[in-house]
Amino acid sequence: MNATSMSAAIAGLGYAMGPQVVGQCRALFGAEQEPIAERLAPVALDCAYGPDPRHRLDLYREGGMPELLRPVVLFVHGGGFLLGDKGGESGWANAHVGRWAAMNGMLGAVMNYRLAPAHMFPSGGEDVAKAVDWLCTNAARFGGDPQRILLVGTSAGSVHLASFMKLRDDHASLVRGAVLLSGLYGYTPLDERDEFYYGPQALYAQRMPREAVAATGLPLLIACAQFDPPRFQAEWAGLLQERLERHGRLPRCHYASGHNHYSLAMHIGTADRRLTDEMLAFFADLA
Repeated sequence: MNATSMSAAIAGLGYAMGPQVVGQCRALFGAEQEPIAERLAPVALDCAYGPDPRHRLDLYREGGMPELLRPVVLFVHGGGFLLGDKGGESGWANAHVGRWAAMNGMLGAVMNYRLAPAHMFPSGGEDVAKAVDWLCTNAARFGGDPQRILLVGTSAGSVHLASFMKLRDDHASLVRGAVLLSGLYGYTPLDERDEFYYGPQALYAQRMPREAVAATGLPLLIACAQFDPPRFQAEWAGLLQERLERHGRLPRCHYASGHNHYSLAMHIGTADRRLTDEMLAFFADLA
């Protein structure tokens, strides 16, 4: 499918969300992503970074053990706090970000985390912290530089990255920067679905990571998509505005024309390099 046809297909899905749209987006990118998945297997599968069965991450690297340690990219998947999997042997989706990092000279890490409703706030941010701590201790064994860890999250994964900033005052000393794709930070009202993770409305404001992500000195790249639902676009714009007011300048940001909430992350590693060129330039400045 050429770029024009791909853009038209995504535009045809509009601003909708849900399993059917996820499936349609996966079908659009499968022809590009599946051959990469067949070629590039994990160098380590299901590494336990904590005690829960969901505390697992996979690692990706091209080639043998490098002479020099490489930057590490940790990807945190989405799924509305309720769903999601790191992929790997079970499929290309989400694992593709680790493979993309590997193909660009980095050690890719893709993690699972505990899911609602069994695990509520702040479990996601806690799990990101555990995974970062594990990488700080273990990344060098796989060719990764624990002094150059970079974070990428999409949707609920972006929320958990921002919550990691809220929970850990030392976050900026542990990682070099974070890419936040279509996240929720606290600029819009609670959605009923969010209560499975955050609990009742009365707790929402104090539990959202708005203050932490607006105040952090950690370098950020903040992105959203043309066909993100308006709530996600409002969150993106609200965070950019508050960052401008607090810091006197905008952070690095990206508006992905022709993409929706799911394709924003799913197209990483494909021929559409607009977002990934931004990410690689951002990483080069930091690591």
